[in-house]
Amino acid sequence: MISVLAIVLVLGGLIFFHELGHFMVAKSLGIGVRTFALGFGKKMAGFVRGQTEYRISAVPLGGYVQLVGENPGEDLPSGFQREESFSDRPPWQRMLVVAAGPVFNFLLALLIYAGIFFLVGQQVLLPTIGSVQEGTPAARAGLKAGDRIVSIQGEQVEYWQQLAEHIRGAGGERLTLRVERGNVIKTFRVTPQVQPAKNIFGEEVRVARIGIEAAKDVAYRDLGPLQSMGAAAQQTWRVVKLTFLGLVKIIERAVPLKSLGGPILIAQLVGEQAQQGLVDVLGLAALISINLGILNLLPVPVLDGGHLLFFGLETVLGRPVDPKWREMAMRIGLSLLIALMILVIYNDLFRLFS
Repeated sequence: MISVLAIVLVLGGLIFFHELGHFMVAKSLGIGVRTFALGFGKKMAGFVRGQTEYRISAVPLGGYVQLVGENPGEDLPSGFQREESFSDRPPWQRMLVVAAGPVFNFLLALLIYAGIFFLVGQQVLLPTIGSVQEGTPAARAGLKAGDRIVSIQGEQVEYWQQLAEHIRGAGGERLTLRVERGNVIKTFRVTPQVQPAKNIFGEEVRVARIGIEAAKDVAYRDLGPLQSMGAAAQQTWRVVKLTFLGLVKIIERAVPLKSLGGPILIAQLVGEQAQQGLVDVLGLAALISINLGILNLLPVPVLDGGHLLFFGLETVLGRPVDPKWREMAMRIGLSLLIALMILVIYNDLFRLFS
């Protein structure tokens, strides 16, 4: 029951926040909004406030904001004025309305990370050795499981990430480590070995290593409001770059298409994280929100990025894109989107039953 509730709240929340971006920017620019909807298909619940209908529909796999005058020359519904028409606005205003959805996805991730860091703290891995591999530079130097790295090359080490980055950056240079063992500080000298390894995308790279693995020794850094926002901005940007790089690797075929996941995989992941606790669910929600924002910014007709492309071309050309070309592009974009949906659902089902 908790898993189902988490899935509904996470997916519903992400859709709501995305559409809220379109809605708020349109309203702020004086553009009329006919409908604010969560879901598609049969209307399940709703109400009318002012001239806008707010509704929840039966199929919870998306949402939409229906603006007044979305298509040039269409008749306006009663109660709305011509100056409220979306299509009569300059391209830059239309671009702001369209871009607001993905931007709100990034903003939501930022707020989630900031909230976690402020209320719970930022989780960090401490520089404690969990295991030492036999025959490696660390083993030959005498390092042991349970040792805690205090400094490397004279620089204080507080977190495992600092240690790992320093070792990777050293190449084959000899390193001096000060280590706390029990209540005694010992000094060790280690020369990393540059070895082939796989990165997160499965590509072979060469990395400097000394042959140690981290212990499951974590701590939480207390952060103030400004520190939390700064750390959240860094985390959001880190995930944005990683997600974009993942898309590039898919295009380059470095990442196989079978690794893509769809709504079933997302529901599974949310359900699993719900069993771990609220913080894990929120962290996953932030990750999905960033992915949703980047996906919508792709220059594919039907998606927000496709509309931004058309409005950008209109700005450059000084006139709207020919409706025939636009309609053709929309059909191609819709076909690509349907093909992608079929692929990810197939991948989800294959993983589920294999």
